[in-house]
Amino acid sequence: MMTYEAAKQLFDGAGLPLTESHFAQFQCYLAELTETNRHMNLTAITEPAEAWEKHFLDCAILLQKVQLPLGAACIDVGTGAGFPGMVLALLRPDLQVTLLDSLQKRIGFLEQTTAKLGLANVRCIHARAEDGAKLPELREQFDMATARAVAAMPVLTEYCLPFVKQGGVFAAMKGPSEMAEQAEAAAKLLGGEIVGEESYTLPTAGERKLIRIRKTAPTPQKYPRRSDKIKKQPLG
Repeated sequence: MMTYEAAKQLFDGAGLPLTESHFAQFQCYLAELTETNRHMNLTAITEPAEAWEKHFLDCAILLQKVQLPLGAACIDVGTGAGFPGMVLALLRPDLQVTLLDSLQKRIGFLEQTTAKLGLANVRCIHARAEDGAKLPELREQFDMATARAVAAMPVLTEYCLPFVKQGGVFAAMKGPSEMAEQAEAAAKLLGGEIVGEESYTLPTAGERKLIRIRKTAPTPQKYPRRSDKIKKQPLG
């Protein structure tokens, strides 16, 4: 069982504030996640202390690393169980957060959880990334696109950068072995440039990395390509 004092200490260690109200919402989120996970594979991490560190804290750190203006529009591509998008929406009610996922069952879980948490700043969309990025209401409409997916950087960049407006950023949450330079050619072709690669450490889970790509020009209309082509022939 996670207490407010323990959770606050965890967030304090990373220089992040945590209110009792946020704690209650996170606990509700975790309860929904744990219950739904009994019959739907959402996450391998449900033990409270581990979930607080590897899900909630890890996602919250993104707000520390990327400075988002008041009312910024964000999209979480391939959101899965809502990480990091749901955490961002919970901690920053001013943000307008879109959760995009290809599986309708996951979208159903996210819609149900969003309603229980009272998050009016979240919309959930069922679509594959390569299809969603072709829709006028989503293409180049966001101040930030983010993803915590396992795909290699050139692949992930092609899925995500088309959602970002000029001047916005794609923030990729990756493991320690990923390198920003791996996405350099893809970023250039898609209208972006790498502006940052920053490592940080979770208390027990070790090193993580955040790679930031700034959108400097419109993405050519031919991108993103079909999923099979993206995976078989990564850009660069």
